[in-house]
Amino acid sequence: MPDEIENQIYTVSELTKEIKLTLEESYAKISVVGEISNFKSHISGHWYFNLKDSDAVISCTMWKGLNSFVFFTPQDGMKVIVNGKLTVYPPRGNYQIDVRSMKPAGMGELQEAYERLKQKLEAEGLFDEEHKKEIPSFPQKIGIVTAISGAALKDMISVAERRFPAVELVIAPALMQGNGSAESIVRSLGLLNQRDDIDVIIIARGGGSIEDLWSLNEEIVARAIYKSKVPVISGVGHEVDFTIADYVADLRAPTPSVAMELATPDITKLYSFISEFLRYTFDLIINLIDDAYIKIGTFTDSYAFRYPMDLIRKSQQKIDFLLGAIHQKIDSKLLVYNRNISLYTKTLQTMDIERTLRRGFVLVRQNSKFITKAKDFNNEESADLQFSDGRIKVNT
Repeated sequence: MPDEIENQIYTVSELTKEIKLTLEESYAKISVVGEISNFKSHISGHWYFNLKDSDAVISCTMWKGLNSFVFFTPQDGMKVIVNGKLTVYPPRGNYQIDVRSMKPAGMGELQEAYERLKQKLEAEGLFDEEHKKEIPSFPQKIGIVTAISGAALKDMISVAERRFPAVELVIAPALMQGNGSAESIVRSLGLLNQRDDIDVIIIARGGGSIEDLWSLNEEIVARAIYKSKVPVISGVGHEVDFTIADYVADLRAPTPSVAMELATPDITKLYSFISEFLRYTFDLIINLIDDAYIKIGTFTDSYAFRYPMDLIRKSQQKIDFLLGAIHQKIDSKLLVYNRNISLYTKTLQTMDIERTLRRGFVLVRQNSKFITKAKDFNNEESADLQFSDGRIKVNT
């Protein structure tokens, strides 16, 4: 029998098939612990990675339908325990683990992954105070990223109704734990940022184990919060531990209810402020009126207000004096003007031609020109002679 096996010749396909049957039947259900390397999340949603220890490496595949139950995003260097079966891929002749489930090898692995990401983002400055945006004092619209079925949403709505009923809440539902929750949070945060009427965003959920809260430790969530143009408040129900989202957010609250309290003003305090302001304003107006009353009293008690007719009479006397001075000036001017007019009249009278003609003088005109000298008279031409009582024409 051994000689028959030894002399049997296999084709590659036959041998691979034999190996495939042997391995897959022998290792149909296995658990393997190792360190992740070369992790790749394919666009199809499938995961491909290697699992290694100090002496060996084995390929692993985890299909989309199964990896949706993994609450964390695997990272290179993370030590995990995978459950699945051993399979052989004939076209390449290599074997791999068909992973059915995955979990960290211990809480230390999650803590180590948390610390690595925290150090990385801190070194990049994502936690720096200088990047923190100011939370508005009187928001008109608050965006909320949370699970719509959770108690956190009900608590926040209750707080908003009690503290500041005028505010409008815009809910962007998201998965808050399990596979795909990080992507869901990022997507909802992006939808709120696309609007231009959101004043502040709250990312909130109730407390839970580190596995439940792990989506808030994912790098894509941290970077989405950092890039948000709207201020972000993280409100996760865990008093002691901080998530990566808490460090990146503009403000951290220990619970969802406290997050809403930090995002809204207290209407009772507003009423108190308004009442105090009205009281202060009323007192200020009364003081101004009292001061004005004192000033008016000072004026009314003065000599001018006690003897107003004296002031009026003095003013009338001054007006009369000024009018007299004006009349005197006018009379003087008229006298001078009358004298000048008389002088000009007499001068004009002495130059009157009619009066000159009446004294016996005659105007002599030849060719429409007055003859004033004898040498200019032409005996051969006719002449017009003008007397005081008429004109005659003389022909020479």
